Amino acid sequence: MQNVVEGASAGGPFDLTDDSAYRRWRDAKLAAYPARIEDLLVEIRDPEALSGAERAAIVERCGRANMAIYVCARPLDDEEANRRAVLALGRRLDLTVAEDHRSRDNDGLVRIELADTGGRAGYIPYTNRPIAWHTDGYYNYHGPNRAVVAMILHCARDADGGDNGLLDHEIAYIRLRDEDPGHIDALSRADAMTIPANVEPDGKTREANAGPVFFVEPGSGRLAMRYTARTRSIEWRDDPRARAAAAALTRLLADEPLILRARLRPGMGLACNNVLHDRTGFTTPASGGRLLYRIRYHTLIA
Repeated sequence: MQNVVEGASAGGPFDLTDDSAYRRWRDAKLAAYPARIEDLLVEIRDPEALSGAERAAIVERCGRANMAIYVCARPLDDEEANRRAVLALGRRLDLTVAEDHRSRDNDGLVRIELADTGGRAGYIPYTNRPIAWHTDGYYNYHGPNRAVVAMILHCARDADGGDNGLLDHEIAYIRLRDEDPGHIDALSRADAMTIPANVEPDGKTREANAGPVFFVEPGSGRLAMRYTARTRSIEWRDDPRARAAAAALTRLLADEPLILRARLRPGMGLACNNVLHDRTGFTTPASGGRLLYRIRYHTLIA
């Protein structure tokens, strides 16, 4: 049995042999967890000049739930204002090491919008279809030091639909460990979940990417997660315990009462430590179209 989640030290809540430390962490986590989406909201006056109090409010919510939803008090009227806002927020939250994503623009941002041509065509984030539960960057894991562990998702234009379900991955860890610590053991294996090799539209091959579901971010000692509920283009470890753990996680995400739901409106955004999330399908308005900006990081918020 693998007693410690990858990247964690012996002792503490991510050591399966240290039940007392786990119970203390678990009870404190559940007691502080927000019951309503409104508990995650932080209004900010100027996203390009985040105040100390506004920053503290975002960090506090990320401490409790690994996520915060910010609401800009003034409209952001053009593309450049939206881009500057996202990048300034990231810097103010000490997010400096951004993922080198294949679809990023020069400033690191990715436009999440309908795309039927170019390198984004055919990938589900750039359609209006529903997206199943996942954490971002699950296909791009290169060890705990080079995993996607935080992101900002900022809405410039919304649509009819496109709502997000949100669940802190630490809650998923608690539910699975309470059901059977063997689930955590199976999902912490270095080859628990593999994304097979893929040929990109430009002919380049993305190599197979294997890694754990649960791991610990070394700089902070906090739990992180990589996961997708997709049933195609994914291979679980050929082990009955891994399949049982994956099935338990599927059940959890179908009826967990602490799942929160929100629709980002223009000027709103999600700043998070890569929590579990999904997306409903949406209808694009006749003009404008749904547009979000996303940037992903290899370091955690605060």
